[in-house]
Amino acid sequence: MTHRLELNHASISFGSTEVVKQVSFQLPEGDIGSLLGPSGCGKTTLLRAIAGFESLAEGSISLHGKSVSSTHQLVAPEKRRVGMVFQDFALFPHLNVANNVAFGLSRAPGQKKKQRITELLKLVGLEHLAHQHPHQLSGGQQQRVALARAMAPRPEVLLLDEPFSALDPELRGQLATEVRTLLKQDGITAILVTHDQTEAFAMADRIGVMHQGELHQWDSSYNLYHHPATTFVADFIGRGTLLDITVADNNSIDTPLGRLSGKLPSGTEAGLKLKLLLRPDDLHLTTKQEGIDATITERLFQGADYLYTLQLDTGDQFHCLAPSHQQHNVGERVTLKLDIQDLVLFSDEGLAL
Repeated sequence: MTHRLELNHASISFGSTEVVKQVSFQLPEGDIGSLLGPSGCGKTTLLRAIAGFESLAEGSISLHGKSVSSTHQLVAPEKRRVGMVFQDFALFPHLNVANNVAFGLSRAPGQKKKQRITELLKLVGLEHLAHQHPHQLSGGQQQRVALARAMAPRPEVLLLDEPFSALDPELRGQLATEVRTLLKQDGITAILVTHDQTEAFAMADRIGVMHQGELHQWDSSYNLYHHPATTFVADFIGRGTLLDITVADNNSIDTPLGRLSGKLPSGTEAGLKLKLLLRPDDLHLTTKQEGIDATITERLFQGADYLYTLQLDTGDQFHCLAPSHQQHNVGERVTLKLDIQDLVLFSDEGLAL
């Protein structure tokens, strides 16, 4: 498999401060990746290094098998064939839609330029607005123009830096799905930087979760949710709760929810203190008498379901999803049933076992 983008132990420092630490991942040709994490985790700095705007203190970055950044090399951004879509779209207000898209094709012959502009405007559904100016467009339409302009020269990699952050929340998820479809149709390899996991899940084939300059996991959205590599990923993705547990024997653990059975990692000894990941969908409210008693301390309406915060008599708290037509009140005592498919356990160091 051809890797369009490859990072090997890439580190970036500002003065004596290391802001990106030993990041390694590969992105195959035609795939979409995402760098996901809270503000200040280093994801935008890493994106700028891929573009060529930041140099490396250690490691290397390669595009299509050719090194473009290392400790002794820095290929200029304009020579990398890397496209960028920014948070504010950066459209030229004095140019119409067609000419904004054409800006990325300044070196193309006239007929080929015209064909590519027509092709892209049709792809993004804006051919009827070719002669409009940016101020005449909605936020979503401006975003599509910025995307078409960046796609125009068929870059080696397209970099998207929080491209949906200025849009309404309802529009973000819709556009993320649309942008994925457009990039796939045009065969463009891309990296999205975002702090919104919904956007990352909607767009990316592979997602890298970053925290304090480190890449904790580069994986599919399914594995990030069901098989997180660290407690940070478990907590950051999908409202996970970590419970303190004790290993009882080779195939069971003692938890605040009682004794649970399941496959444990080989070599796990009785008495070992670990943490268990509990997801909202691991628990179900039941009308049966047998089960685990808890008190509802908070509830959040999410349309099709409620997200309840529950507290055991021990003081331990966690989340639970339930259909919204089964409404329960804060302070109400409820009964829970466990439905844990796998025991996802972590060491005291925060690493998955």
